[in-house]
Amino acid sequence: MASTHALMQAGLNLIQQAISIYDSDLRLAACNARFAELFDLPAALTRPGARFRDTVRHLAERGEYGPVDDLESFVDTRVEQARAFEPHYMERPRANGRFISVEGAPLPQGGWVTVYTDITAVKAQESLLRTRSELLSEEVLKRSEQLSQTNRELAATITALEEARRELTEMEARTRTTTEMMPAHIARLDAAGRYTFSNKRLSAVLPGRPSDILGMTMEEALGPQAFARVEPHLRAAYEGRQSIFEFTDALSSRRIRGAFTPDPLERGVYILSQDVTEETQARAALQQTRRRELAAQLTSGLAHDFSNLLTIIMGMQSKLARLDLPPEADPLVAATMQAARRGGTLLSRIAGVTSHRAWRPEPVVPAELLDELATLARPSLPGTITLDVTCTLEGALMLDAGMLQDSLLNLVLNARDACGAQGDTDGHGENSAGGRITIEAGERQGIWFEIIVSDTGPGFTDEALARGRDPFFTTKGGEGSGLGLAMVYDMTKLAGGDLRLANTDAGAQVTLRLPLRRAETVARAGLVLLVEDAPELRESVREMLTGMGFSVVEAASVAEAILLAEGLPDIALVLSDIALEGDRPGAALPDLLPGHDVRLMTSLPPGDSLRRRAQARAPVIAKPFTAADLARFLGVPASGAEDA
Repeated sequence: MASTHALMQAGLNLIQQAISIYDSDLRLAACNARFAELFDLPAALTRPGARFRDTVRHLAERGEYGPVDDLESFVDTRVEQARAFEPHYMERPRANGRFISVEGAPLPQGGWVTVYTDITAVKAQESLLRTRSELLSEEVLKRSEQLSQTNRELAATITALEEARRELTEMEARTRTTTEMMPAHIARLDAAGRYTFSNKRLSAVLPGRPSDILGMTMEEALGPQAFARVEPHLRAAYEGRQSIFEFTDALSSRRIRGAFTPDPLERGVYILSQDVTEETQARAALQQTRRRELAAQLTSGLAHDFSNLLTIIMGMQSKLARLDLPPEADPLVAATMQAARRGGTLLSRIAGVTSHRAWRPEPVVPAELLDELATLARPSLPGTITLDVTCTLEGALMLDAGMLQDSLLNLVLNARDACGAQGDTDGHGENSAGGRITIEAGERQGIWFEIIVSDTGPGFTDEALARGRDPFFTTKGGEGSGLGLAMVYDMTKLAGGDLRLANTDAGAQVTLRLPLRRAETVARAGLVLLVEDAPELRESVREMLTGMGFSVVEAASVAEAILLAEGLPDIALVLSDIALEGDRPGAALPDLLPGHDVRLMTSLPPGDSLRRRAQARAPVIAKPFTAADLARFLGVPASGAEDA
């Protein structure tokens, strides 16, 4: 550090002009030897820390500024001028008859630097020119002197501009660094549609695209497919209208929000692009929940009255069946009873679609869930139809196993019916046609857990592709309710996902996309704080946990749990019942123990308000549960745990 200061001082001393640098407290930070020589200053005033006030008083006492009537007032005025830190240039005579120019400029850190130049020779040339050039008019001489002074002032202005340019360059560098750290793509297009600025975040928002796009057009950077989605909004921006929109990028499967803003100064467009995939998933789930609540309100009263009417109809038909009626009346009574029963079944399915259901994710291993699905589905398939299941995703995800398995089973049965529809039945009403149903599951681009259910049936009709997700739409005539695929669509929307229908060369294809949420696993052999106020339940759950390799400490109330959590810093997991003895429920523990992994269990029904509030704070498992259920909930292997 000392050597660096010595080098800087030596460099300053080589400059022929006098230089002084004062900080924001008006104390000398640095000066060169020429500064001391020019003003014949004592050593005390040229050392770092010397006060500007003392230097001004010393020079004023020596007559540097000419006659001064009130010394203290003069010094105070010069100090206040210095505190203003305004750039300035001036020329003045000295007491010894020489002339100097004084050029001062403020520093970005506070304080200022001043350069003093002896211009006696320049002034002498101007005087000589005036005395010897009698032929030159007074106006020419005056203009010449003004031009000379202007040139000197211009030189000072150029220096100030260069310093301003340096500051602007530093500011631009800081701005670019800031924009490059933002989780969004910021760019500008010129009048020709080419990028003149980019924070190099395009590839982060839209994977597969380049980062260095300066000079490229938007179509070159995004590709023709994505550009076609945004081109109308770009045209609107060039026409002076701001446009904010969203679109799904086919290449990356991400949901993108774009904002195109016209440049108010010249023809061009500013661009802001953000990845809002997770936000869109959450929004879709919330919208579906609200739609279901509205549907439940609209149908609950109607279903109640309709159920009463069906009950009356079935009762009257039962009485008719017991009467001595003509033989031709029996088929009519039986048909009416069958229609009433189908109406009751339809009411049950409507209740299933519109009743209050929520996506309740818990740690699930997709490969195990699909194996269980195959075990459940194969007995329902004829021997001529095969079911193949593959899953390439490893580990556990946060899924609602019950809802997902019900949905997939529904799709498998629909595929079974489709495969059967392409063949003829034998004399006993059994279908003799064969077919193949395939379920493929895996991760897609780090965003989705994708499940594709395909069959070798005739495929979807054009109407089914357009309306297949609508409630009550069916292609099975009187045999179908039209609610199966609608329930699958409802499930995917509750999860924040999407359902797609398509045809392949082999048959129909249904694609479920659910948000990819990795389950946080609990370390085996860790310490679990079990909070349960029922001793027999606490003992049962403790045995399950120890069977998985955990150590367990127990509490019966929230107060006990907090004391144990504060005294045992190595707790890996808190597992608590929602309702506990004492003033505070277990549902409060996620807020009371913010640094811990808190998971809850309950026997309260799904519609209970305390359970709903708890589910908004932490994962919840419903009682009763088996050891295998608990292992899946905690995201650990269930080896060694036997289901009761």
